[in-house]
Amino acid sequence: MDVDWEEYGWERLGNGVGRRRLPGWDATVGLVLGERAVLLYDTGSTLAEGAELRAQAEALTGGRRVTHIALSHPHFDHVLGTAAFAGAEVFGAVGLDELLRRERHALREDAVRQGVAESAATEAVDTLVLPGHMVSGEWTLDLGGRQVLLANVGPGHSGHDLALLVPDADGVEVVFCGDLVEESGEPQAGSDAVGSQWPAALDRLLALGGEDALYVPGHGAAVDAAFVRRQRDELARRFSVA
Repeated sequence: MDVDWEEYGWERLGNGVGRRRLPGWDATVGLVLGERAVLLYDTGSTLAEGAELRAQAEALTGGRRVTHIALSHPHFDHVLGTAAFAGAEVFGAVGLDELLRRERHALREDAVRQGVAESAATEAVDTLVLPGHMVSGEWTLDLGGRQVLLANVGPGHSGHDLALLVPDADGVEVVFCGDLVEESGEPQAGSDAVGSQWPAALDRLLALGGEDALYVPGHGAAVDAAFVRRQRDELARRFSVA
C-alpha cells in the first residue's frame, strides 16, 4: 500500500499513511490507503485546492479515487474543497451538517476575510457538500486490510471536532487531530471555540492514541504525546480550567 509520498510534496507517516501541509494557512490534509478504499482527512480551502488534492491522491494511488472523506471541523481551510471529490462518502461530527447548512454565508465571509478570492469562496460555498454520516461517538471504517477509527472528541477548538486514529502504521499509532492541536503557532480560538471543554478534548485525544502515538496537528509538524499534554495544560491555564 505504500507510495512515493515525497515526489508529490507529501510527508510519509507510515505504511499507506501520509499528509500534506497546504500552502497559505499550513493546514494539514491526511490520506490513508486501504486495499479497497481511500480516506482523505480534510479537503482544503477552495475547489481548486480540492481538485489539486484529488489529482495528487489519484497519482499517489495509481488512479484510485478517494472514497471516504472525514472533516475535522467546520472552518473554511479544512472543508471548502469537498465538492471536488464526487461520489465520496463524507463524515463529520454530529451536527456538522446542520451547522454548515446554516452558516454558509459566515463561512464564505471568513474565507474572504482570510484572503481567499471572493469568486473562489463563493464557488466553494455554493457547491459545498454536507457530510452524510454523522459521528456522535466513534465510528470504525474498514478500508480493506486496514481499519481506522473516527472519534468525536470535541467540543474544543470548535463545537464539532473529529479526530482520526490510524492503528499500526509501521507499528505506530497515527492520530490526525484537526485544530485541537496546533504546532506552528498558538492554538486559535475563534467565536465557536469551547475553551472550557478544550482541555478535556485533548485528554480524550491522548486516551485515543496513547503515549507512543504520532499526533498530527491541524497546522504544523507532527508531535508526540508530551507536546499534546503541554498544550492541554496551556489551554487549561488560558481558559481557567482546573
